[in-house]
Amino acid sequence: MAHYFESPTAGPARRRTISVNLRGEQVEVHTDRGVFSGDRLDPGTAVLLRTVTEPPASGVLVDLGCGWGPIALSMARAAPQARVLAVDVNERALELTAANARTLGLGNVETFTPDALLTAEPDLVIDELWSNPPIRVGKAVLHGLLRTWLPRLRSGAQAHLVVQKNLGSDSLQRWIAADLGFEVERLASSKGFRVLTVRGRGATDGA
Repeated sequence: MAHYFESPTAGPARRRTISVNLRGEQVEVHTDRGVFSGDRLDPGTAVLLRTVTEPPASGVLVDLGCGWGPIALSMARAAPQARVLAVDVNERALELTAANARTLGLGNVETFTPDALLTAEPDLVIDELWSNPPIRVGKAVLHGLLRTWLPRLRSGAQAHLVVQKNLGSDSLQRWIAADLGFEVERLASSKGFRVLTVRGRGATDGA
């Protein structure tokens, strides 16, 4: 299976419907092969959704590496007046997220590849970002991803990242602080995962 933020979808589609719990509500969603955690709610994502508080009620909210959409859908349900941007390189993932948003009546979800979004909105500033980032793509790709998106956080905004402890959550926390210069703390630790909170230092136009 191609990991999200690693390569485009490969193989024939095989869409199905599963029931998942998103922040206390059981919902039915569409999933498929060739997307991240296509048969269930990923345990790390579940930890993130159980841990973080409600997102801002308005503004720009980003789900980085959306897969079939559990984070974006949760953000959109919690903040119906916000603009929720679901971002992934996997076109099938974006199709599933859009379909799930329609099924759940969430009209505030928009789907983009990273290049398409940043080309259309080069001065994008983010009010909150939630992500289960693609650790397995390797440090170079992961670090490039975070270098691109974390500086777009508005001053006082937050990014919540869930990272498996044995895949380097503690070293990633140190790298974000030392190399990127962001304030970062461990918000929670559960079931082998850490939730890291990064605080924006003030994105400006042309971030």
